[in-house]
Amino acid sequence: MKWTAVPYVAVKALYRNRMRTILTALGIIIGVAAVIVMVGLGQGASAEVEEQVNRLGQNVVLVFPGARQLGGVSIGGGSANTLTVEDAIAIRDEIPEVIAASPEVRSQRRLVYGNQNWPTRVYGQSADYLQIRQWPIESGEMFTEEDIGRASQVAVVGQTIVEELFEGADPIGETIRVRGLPLRVSVFYPEKECH
Repeated sequence: MKWTAVPYVAVKALYRNRMRTILTALGIIIGVAAVIVMVGLGQGASAEVEEQVNRLGQNVVLVFPGARQLGGVSIGGGSANTLTVEDAIAIRDEIPEVIAASPEVRSQRRLVYGNQNWPTRVYGQSADYLQIRQWPIESGEMFTEEDIGRASQVAVVGQTIVEELFEGADPIGETIRVRGLPLRVSVFYPEKECH
């Protein structure tokens, strides 16, 4: 058989076995499509995980207190109140590789502005927090260690708080209340949290 006759014979064989040809082609199409979809999902999931890790900040180490026992039952990791602000300062000052440290206190609270209110997590942080997380400041100025020492009543708000309480308006200089305590908004950053 000549090489030029091979395509003719192949087409003729495919035509004679139409159902087998269609099923084989369908199997190949489904297989290739499945591989493409799986690769796309894998790359999308990988990009999402990478974005979440980047949002946490690069080279960030989180230190939590241990668990406490209540009636012989462990309450869970992070439930003991064994870490202090002095511990965070000691970590920052005594370990040369540590550039910044931010002790954290958090609770669930309702923020009030005018006749609006919004339930959210409220965090107490140091002035280094946004630098540690590598979160950009949209507007305003971050509070300083001097503000913390003077117990200045300032707040840093994220995008969700701006949308829910301020209806998208610039919040800098406005006063919000947390459990009746007035706090002046000093920083707005485009993350979906409030600190």
